Amino acid sequence: MLNVHTIPAFNDNYLWLVHQSTSQDAYIVDPGCAQTVIDYLATTNVNLIGILITHHHSDHTGGIDQLQQHFNHTLAVYGPSNEHINGITHPLSISSQDTMTIPSLGQVQVMAVPGHTLGHIAYYIDNKLFCGDTLFSGGCGRLFEGTPEQMLNSLSMLARLPDNTQVYCAHEYTRANLNFALHVDANNPKLIEYSAKVDRLRTKKLPSIPSTISIEKAINPFLRCHLNAIQVAISTQFNIENIDEIQTFTLLRQWKNSF
Repeated sequence: MLNVHTIPAFNDNYLWLVHQSTSQDAYIVDPGCAQTVIDYLATTNVNLIGILITHHHSDHTGGIDQLQQHFNHTLAVYGPSNEHINGITHPLSISSQDTMTIPSLGQVQVMAVPGHTLGHIAYYIDNKLFCGDTLFSGGCGRLFEGTPEQMLNSLSMLARLPDNTQVYCAHEYTRANLNFALHVDANNPKLIEYSAKVDRLRTKKLPSIPSTISIEKAINPFLRCHLNAIQVAISTQFNIENIDEIQTFTLLRQWKNSF
């Protein structure tokens, strides 16, 4: 079983420290801040042996060099081969999805999920998804490099994972995402219920993450663009008719950008 430690960083990032329950050898996912990781490790018996990177943005990669220096350049660093990321020791060339063995973690499914960036990848380990900035709870990442078609395909791939998959995204954006989702899908009872749950967690300063694939399919408008309720909301907002799924997604993302 995979153990996951939550390490908050910056204003709203989450770094995920992961290791199998049978081992103290661990990997850190998207360490934008090295010192935060070093300080956390000092409070545990966990031994850092590697890094998993989802994409090239500095709030996900900025700590690689300092961590390598701290650990005498012994860390294995996995990440996408087609993005310019200094410090990658194990470049991953993934066209769709591939399963590989990573030492101390075991079988890891790596998925190409372009959209937020062109080379963005996600890691699926023991029913836990580490998806960087592709899928957020209640939302999805901005399209800085990819096309709407690419992002929709990436999200659709993630939505096909088992419903009980735990979703570990990289930011605490949930409350803001739900504010928008409620504007789009106001009559969704599961969304209303989930929003109240998130409010209770955030009032106590607790993370809203992880979510699950089941929850996201029920409440996240970006995973629901094939449904009539979301298409009607987009048709009304933009005063257009006969809208399809990709048009719905494209305009939904445009709407969220300025919300």
